[in-house]
Amino acid sequence: MNLKKAFLILFICTYAAGFSQGNATTGKVYPENYFTTPLKIPLILSGTFGELRSNHFHAGLDIKTLGKEGLDVLASAQGYVSRIKVSHWGYGKALYITHPNGYTSVYAHLQKFSDKIEDYVKKQQYKKESFEIHLFPSAITLPISKNEIIGLSGNSGGSGGPHLHFEIRNTKTEKPINPMLFGIKVDDSKKPRISTLIGYSLNNNSHINAISKPTQISLIKLENGDLLAKKIKAHGTIGFGINAYDQLDGAYNKNGLYSLTLMVNGNKAHEFNAESFSFSESKYINLLIDYERFKTIKQRVQKCFIEPANKLSVYQKTNNNGYLTIEDGMDYTVEIIAKDFKGNGQKITIPIIGSNDSILVKETIKKTPYKIKRDIFNVFKKEGVTVAFPKFTFYNDFYLDFEVQDSIVKVHSPIIPLDRKYTLTFDVSKYTLSEKKQLYIASIDDKGRTDYETTVKKEATFYTTTKSLGDFTLVSDTKEPIIQLVNFKDAQWLTNFNELKIKITDDESGIKSYKGEIDGEWILLEYDPKKDLLVYNLNDKIFTTAKHNLKITVTDNVGNLTTLNTTFFRKK
Repeated sequence: MNLKKAFLILFICTYAAGFSQGNATTGKVYPENYFTTPLKIPLILSGTFGELRSNHFHAGLDIKTLGKEGLDVLASAQGYVSRIKVSHWGYGKALYITHPNGYTSVYAHLQKFSDKIEDYVKKQQYKKESFEIHLFPSAITLPISKNEIIGLSGNSGGSGGPHLHFEIRNTKTEKPINPMLFGIKVDDSKKPRISTLIGYSLNNNSHINAISKPTQISLIKLENGDLLAKKIKAHGTIGFGINAYDQLDGAYNKNGLYSLTLMVNGNKAHEFNAESFSFSESKYINLLIDYERFKTIKQRVQKCFIEPANKLSVYQKTNNNGYLTIEDGMDYTVEIIAKDFKGNGQKITIPIIGSNDSILVKETIKKTPYKIKRDIFNVFKKEGVTVAFPKFTFYNDFYLDFEVQDSIVKVHSPIIPLDRKYTLTFDVSKYTLSEKKQLYIASIDDKGRTDYETTVKKEATFYTTTKSLGDFTLVSDTKEPIIQLVNFKDAQWLTNFNELKIKITDDESGIKSYKGEIDGEWILLEYDPKKDLLVYNLNDKIFTTAKHNLKITVTDNVGNLTTLNTTFFRKK
């Protein structure tokens, strides 16, 4: 029997023996005792599954690592490394382990991999001459035992501080599933906290307290910790949303809810549940929240009703999509219950009187010459600038605020979510060839700072495709990137050094690429863009002579190039 067949038989036997019954609030079955925790320390979370993030749901658990890097990360179950990704942003250094029970565990933001995985990855990086790499080893290449050390915790990629991001996914569908449903236990005795209640009038004739625009409703805290809303008068189709967060034991982080339920007169009308979702649907989070309020005052209000274009699968039960029809002369009692995974909850009770009053404050609509119809291709031109929106770029029809003034292009205000990218094109025919070489399209934030947008250059036009609304302009970048030696000097002996550190920066269009060579041979430079730092492991190379030439080349996004040549001495 060959090694491959033996490994597959072992996989099947482990699957048969290891699967057990689990319990979930939705009635689905998960193996509760199959996976162990990926760290040797008690689990304290800085992020929970399904937490509301910018443009996506959080797909796993963010586990605190005592504020430092370098803790042993353990495989939660037996399996094999099926995927490895190393990237400057996102998950940074990430491992995917496929298990014989139909699930895959994910470990992200690692500092480094275990020796056998590190050796495998480094060979591929040198072969492809790239630090960033995406690999899919076979089932027999990197087998992993349960509780085997697979790497060290870190802060790589888009991480905002040292921690381990841990996921469990369905191997076949790649859908992430709440790891707590598999028996991963975290202490949590605290109730979620609801801070804000917003009422929404959902058609032209509806209103809440004679107001047809989103309305904040006053709350009173009761002795048992629940909340009571001030009695409201309403008419027509309305809905509600709340701002809430949960805290777990041992941490001050404001985490997400596990479930959110809307009851009307004792009957369940709507339920959100953070059990599982697909990455392809995650973008609809911008319809789950009050997107305009989030972009305006940075507060996430989660709606207890489902917008027509919302295709999320996180809703377990809904009656009329959570829309409430309030009739004149009728009384209603609405309850909103926010819960965490352990069942701790806080409730708002909202008494409603149906009353068809005159609307005193109406939602105003600013009309412009640029009407967006979501189900057709929309293109508008003005003063050498063109915006083109494919069908279904937006979720609703609306009037686009499109202006060009003093070289600044305004493509609406960034308060409306987009489903897909659109194209912004500038006529650059008035510029010389040398001027166009230095130009790029930049977005402008609310503090006036510019940020490079991927710019495609044609002879007479530049364009970018983006999923962001707001202000844009053309910017000229004439400055070369800067390269600085950090932990050594030119012509220094480095016999006792383990690594070289080089800082690279570009204050204009930003760094596009970098390359390092020693004595004319490509070297693997690990790049941390958060620290502007390149690091080379001197143990990667056997040095047979004493004097060596180090060459670093850095290019920015418009092609400005800087080259640093330096020497060092090392013989080992």
